[in-house]
Formats: sequence, C-alpha cells, structure tokens
Amino acid sequence: MSSAGMSSAGTMSERDVVVTGIGLVSCLGEGIEAHLAAIRSGADRLFEAGPWETQRFVPYPVRPAPALDLTTQIPKKSDQRQMEPWQRLGVYAAGAALDSAGLKDDAELKARTHVIVAAGGGERDFDVDGQVLTAMRTHEAPEVLLNERLMSDVRPTLFLAQLSNLLAGNIAIVHGVTGASRTFMGEEQAGVDAIRIAHARIASGQNDLFLVGGSFNAERADSILSYALGKRAYAGAPAPVAERASPGFVLGSGGAFLVLEARSHAEARGARVFATLAAVGATRTGRGEGAIAEALDRLFAETETSADARIVSGALGLPNRDGEERAVLAARAPGATPVVTQDLVGHLMEAHAPAGVALAAGLVAAGEAREAAVTSIGHQRGAGLVRLLAG
Repeated sequence: MSSAGMSSAGTMSERDVVVTGIGLVSCLGEGIEAHLAAIRSGADRLFEAGPWETQRFVPYPVRPAPALDLTTQIPKKSDQRQMEPWQRLGVYAAGAALDSAGLKDDAELKARTHVIVAAGGGERDFDVDGQVLTAMRTHEAPEVLLNERLMSDVRPTLFLAQLSNLLAGNIAIVHGVTGASRTFMGEEQAGVDAIRIAHARIASGQNDLFLVGGSFNAERADSILSYALGKRAYAGAPAPVAERASPGFVLGSGGAFLVLEARSHAEARGARVFATLAAVGATRTGRGEGAIAEALDRLFAETETSADARIVSGALGLPNRDGEERAVLAARAPGATPVVTQDLVGHLMEAHAPAGVALAAGLVAAGEAREAAVTSIGHQRGAGLVRLLAG
C-alpha cells in the first residue's frame, strides 16, 4: 500500500502534504536542532552523540529519556502524575510539534486537527507484579491472593491494549486538540501507517490538518525482557548498528510528532514549511529470505525516490534484515551514507518512523538535502519508505 504525492518533477499542488511542525524528544534532548547538530558531528560516530544507560538493565544498554521541564508542555502536575512515562514523552513531543507549527494557542485550528497516534500497550507496574508473584509462592491459596491483589493493587494491565488510546486522550486533554483521533498498534509498522493514512487523507481532500506520531519508554525491565526472550534485544557495549558483535536493537526512550497539512492550508495561515511529504509507501512483508529486499526495492520504485536522496535508515541491528536493506540502498542510492536513526536515538519502536521523518524534514529544511528518503523495517513484519522534498 502506498500514498502517492507530489510528482518526481516537483510540480506543486494545493493538495501537497507538507510538514509544518516537528516535535522530537530523545536521549539527545528536545528539538530538531539538537538532533541535526549530532548528525553534523559525523555519521560514522552517531552512537557517541548522546548518553547511554548501561548499568540498570545489564547486559542490555538503552538510550535513556532526557531531563525535561515537563511543565513547559504539561503545565498541571496532576496531569503529569496520572501519565505513564511513555505518555509524558508523547504528550510533551506533541506539544512541541504544535508549538513548532504555530498551532499551540489557536483553539479553532486545534479543534479541526485530527490526531493519529502509533502506540504500544500500557506499561505494567513492574514492582507490583513482582510483589504479587513473590507472595503467591508461599500463600496457601495463591489463586485467591491473585484475585484479591488484582482488585486492590494492580492497575488495569490485564489487557494492556486498552491503554494505548490514553496518549491520544491526554493530548486532547492537555493541548486541546479535539479533532477525530485514531490509535494504531503494531510496533514499527504502526508508525509508518499513521503517517501513510494522514498523508492519504490530506492528499485526497478529506482533511487539511493532522498531528501524527508516537512515543516509547525503553527504560522498562518487562519490555526489555520481552524483546530479549525473542532474541531481538542487543546485549553488549555501545556500538553502531553496523559494528555490533551480536545481533539486536538498542531500545530508546523518546517521542516524535509531526504536524502535516495541505499546502494550501499552510499557505493560507502563513505557516513555515519544513518539507513536502511527497510519498509514503508501506507494505506487509514475510519473514523469509529476500522479503525485505523485494519490499524496499518496490517501494523505492513506487515512491519515485531518486538515487540522490539523503537516506535516513531504520536499520534494526538484525543482520539478515539490515543486509537486505543495505543491498537495496547500494543499488537505489549508491554512494549514500545513511543516517541510522537507531545509532542516533535508539530504537523507538512505534515512534521510530515518525522520528526518522522528523530528522529527514529537518535535514531538508536546513538545506542539507533537496530530497530525503526514510526507511522503516519491522523487526517481525512490514516495511515502509517515506519520501520528502524541499519546498
């Protein structure tokens, strides 16, 4: 599936989809400039640009969340307290995107802004889970104890998917964005599809204005355990994706949101345009050999991405899938030195594709690329390619 956009010749249309707001939070801090500065420091040393947490979850390193003054985007302490960390990161990044787009104080525009969030399930209370399991080991009626503790101690985490909608809800409450909202689940591909659907709806004339993105909290023992059991989490000293001695991704805490709108709408309100979102391609893939290569090669063709595009890579740290991506890039963009998003900020899971698009839009806006392409590879299934142009 793909969403077509501005032609490869660069002909502009009032239904072009443009990026007018960027909210990006990661281990590097807040804002696109902090991230561009890290990229400029040298693509081969991106993994050294920000802090690593190597002690709390040994042997699994993570990219930690930055210290933020939450009150700048979430003024009420009561709102901050009722959110889990991934929600705070997301609401903060969403507010930064609204600020960037000049929408923060415009109630009328926010009422017409649609929201698409890419989110995982809610976070478990790991300490309480451990206490319950420990108590059950010696209790004479462990099933009875479990039921009692579920009623009194444990937050509603039996079905974590029900909590994924809370990010969109908190964005509405804190920032007053009251248009329709959708929440997509499905790890990396959820982020790609959130962008794809917003792009398609704007390009078709169904809507003019979207807030799109996601967030992820990497500093969770239960999440790291889940990926470690699936042999997806990297264990070892910090290193770039391409140089790790063992396979796996390094999870990162962060949030990435974009304001997308029709060119005519942006021009009418005098908004700054970071980049044109020319095309979004997404497809479901198998897990077998060659699946990623076939999918990405087709997406390059469908999106009409040129050989000169600046590449922002969603490489995972999983050799088989990364090797297929490298082969396609060598053929489709020879000579390119990709900016590997994971090297810079860690793997943001649902927010990984939005973060890649934010980085690409920043590079285009700064005049460091006339065209950029963002790849996304699902660690299980799925692939995506987002093409951006200057203007």
